[in-house]
This record gives sequence, structure tokens and C-alpha cells, in this order.
Amino acid sequence: MPSPLETTPLKVCLSGATGGVGRCLARAILAHDEFILDSAVARAAAGRDLGEAIGQEPCGVVVTDDLGAALDRKPDVVIDYTHPSVRMANVMAAVERKVPMVIGTTGFSSPEFEEIDHAARTAGIGLATGNFSLTAALLQHFAVMAAAHLPHYTVLEYCKAEKPDVPSGTAREVAELMAEVRKPDYALSAGDHIGYTDSLGAEIDGVRVHAVRLPGYSAGVEVLFGLKGERLALRHEMGTDESIFVEGSLLAAQKVQGFQGLVRGLDKLIFDS
Repeated sequence: MPSPLETTPLKVCLSGATGGVGRCLARAILAHDEFILDSAVARAAAGRDLGEAIGQEPCGVVVTDDLGAALDRKPDVVIDYTHPSVRMANVMAAVERKVPMVIGTTGFSSPEFEEIDHAARTAGIGLATGNFSLTAALLQHFAVMAAAHLPHYTVLEYCKAEKPDVPSGTAREVAELMAEVRKPDYALSAGDHIGYTDSLGAEIDGVRVHAVRLPGYSAGVEVLFGLKGERLALRHEMGTDESIFVEGSLLAAQKVQGFQGLVRGLDKLIFDS
């Protein structure tokens, strides 16, 4: 039996284990005393030892393409970095088996978040979603704080040309959470402008959000505030190193054990728990 000061390592199911973030997480989990890699899910590497699939020594975990079978092993948590096209199916697979989940995959809508939260509460488990970069979490936290004091703002986000979901999950998350604090005040409504009003950006809960998809860009989100005679810009940028999501994802995997329902944003786990 572990002593009162010892903790039992969390058994992790890693979904999307051979993707960019998944590889970084796999390496970290295999090297971490507080986690055990219980199973790994990835279609391309199914049947292979995960260690070999990510360029390391064999680790004894055989990759499967069946998330349901991996979850039936009853891990303590599943961390999912897959594709927006399978996001809801993966979440519901975890909820049905009452496995807490860290959802790194983006592209959810507000109705989907409500559905997920209700399902998680009914199942009595915790789910965490958002951008698990620590600096992105701080951007979100500061933007929500600023929205309480500054009524005029808009959101700009940009990413590589191939990113399928628009706007990014981070930009949408920031816009929706800021709107909960205060919806922005624009001098003119879209109907009062002349010309191509779509250029004002898509409205998400009343917040104008602009998305850029071009080669040469990596992910970034900027929140712009304006008052008479002054401006404030909060900006987060990430390069090509996908290991930036590891620390936050593993922190969320631990924190998600202690609550029920959906928590949106790593900053909530850092500051509110």
C-alpha cells in the first residue's frame, strides 16, 4: 500500500498517440513517475509498439485503432489529440464508459459544449477542454479580466493554411468566455456599415472574430481593446514545437480527477481549482 504521502500513478489512454502532440505526450508520459501509459490509439500505427512508432525503444504498449477497446481497459483518464471530425464520437465514447477526459482536439460549438457538459455531469466525471499551452491559458485569463473593464474589443486569429476549423478553438473559446463577462460595444452594428460587412468578422456570442489561413503562419490569437486615445493588445503566438501542450495536458489529466462536468480552459484549472 502507498504511504499517505505517495500518489498512485495515473493510467493514461493516449488517443492520437502518433500525431505531433501525441508523440510529445507519449515521450513525456513514458518518462514520468506520476503517469503510466496504459494504452495508445492511432490508426496509422495500429499493431505496432508505440515506442518503435515514435522512434524510441519498445515500450510494451501496442497501438490500437479502437478507442472503445482502449477505454474498456478502465484507464484513469484519456487524453485526446485527434481530428475535429471525430471529436464528438471520441468524447461520447469516454463519457459512456465514465472515463475522465482531457480534450485537446478543437472545433466544438457552444451547443456541443452544452451537450458534453450535461453528459459528463450525468456520468459523474470531469472533462477538460481548451488550449493546453500555459501561455495561451494566461492569454485567455488576462483577456477575460480585461473584458470586465474594457467594453470595446475584437479577436484576431491566424494559423497554417491547412487548419480545417475556423475560427480556431482557442479564438472561439476566448470570444465566448469574454462575452460571458461583457459583450463588446461596437459603435455601429453590421447593418449600419456600408460595403462588405463580412469583413467585420464572424460574430460569436456578439464578439467579432477574424480568421486568417495562410502558408507560413503558425497558430496565434490576438485580442484587441480600444478606448478613446488608447489601445491594448494581448497576443499569444506558438511556433512549431508541439511539446508546449505537454505540461498543461498532464496538469489537466490530474486536475480533471477532482470535478464533474466540463471545464473550458486550462486557466480555470490553474486559477479556480
